[in-house]
Amino acid sequence: MDGERFADWLEGVKLLTREQRRQTFRVLAVAEADDGQDEVRNEGTSERPAAAGAPAMIEPPQPEREPSPRGEQEALAVAPKVPLSSVIAAAESRIEQQGCPHCGSRRMRRWGRASGLPRYRCGDCGRTFNGLTGTSLARLRKKDRWQDQAAALIAGESVARAAEHCGVAATTAFRWRHRFLTAPASDKPNRLVGIVEADEMFILESFKGKRDGLARKARKRGGKASKRGLSAEQTPVLVARDRAGATMDAVLPKLDRASITAVLDGVVTPANQLCCDGGKAIVSFARKAKIPYHILPAPGAPKPEAPTLHINNVNGYHGRFKEWARRFHGVATKYLDRYLGWRRTLEAAGPSVQPDLLLRAAVGLGHYQQLTR
Repeated sequence: MDGERFADWLEGVKLLTREQRRQTFRVLAVAEADDGQDEVRNEGTSERPAAAGAPAMIEPPQPEREPSPRGEQEALAVAPKVPLSSVIAAAESRIEQQGCPHCGSRRMRRWGRASGLPRYRCGDCGRTFNGLTGTSLARLRKKDRWQDQAAALIAGESVARAAEHCGVAATTAFRWRHRFLTAPASDKPNRLVGIVEADEMFILESFKGKRDGLARKARKRGGKASKRGLSAEQTPVLVARDRAGATMDAVLPKLDRASITAVLDGVVTPANQLCCDGGKAIVSFARKAKIPYHILPAPGAPKPEAPTLHINNVNGYHGRFKEWARRFHGVATKYLDRYLGWRRTLEAAGPSVQPDLLLRAAVGLGHYQQLTR
């Protein structure tokens, strides 16, 4: 191809669609590989010049169209990779702190490597393992992209954006999200200290992702309740926070004393002072457990004679959670506990949260689990 035709060819590249550019890259890569093979076969000989008027390697620009599933998969295959250092560090920290995942023994030694991670052999039970054995991340692939997944969790990206960010399929991004959130969902404080604020918030019940068997008509993008105020369509969530920011929350099967006792028993004790808005279930729990409690009239502002007693802290947490969750256009009720754990982890980490911290939380080294070891 002469210089003029080559210049025209380069100008045409700017008009290509994304899918056409991918096809061009593949053709160029194949041509480069063929050239390399020809050089090996004809070492010491010069290349044969291209025939004059040879056709261009790409077709003229076509109208924009949606990429095919095959094109999407090929694009995912060339996503950039990052080192496994963060994943290895989180896995080794877990082994150092918890020992053998099968028997808890501390007698272990290195036993080679597999799938990019060091393996160990227990000196007591004789079984081999790596730092992810027994965690929700065990047997997941593409570990080189997990740090991008952790960054997507910090940013609160949708599944589609996370898939694009990590260079994986949307189904993989969905599976990764819930694998990463399994451990944080159970990372809760064993005790709250000092003044504790407790209050309920209500989240609209959602069957998001369920395709059939619904007892009602499906709603679009979260939707709205058919009834005003509280009803069976609302799922109660209890949140209790102390003044240090430690947070205990849980999805309640029912808003009654038994459900609240199952969540707060041993976490809030007579050594605490409990502030609430006078809800019958919380007050009944406090009386039964002999916990000093203070009822704050709506909207829960402090009284002039007791400025430290209020529920502004927990109400502020409610507002932050709902504002943060709005981007997901409804959270499936069956996964609500994982989203509570997701937000709880971000709140505990503060504004300086880094992907490494999310990786550690995903392998069971969360903020509150660390405090109790």
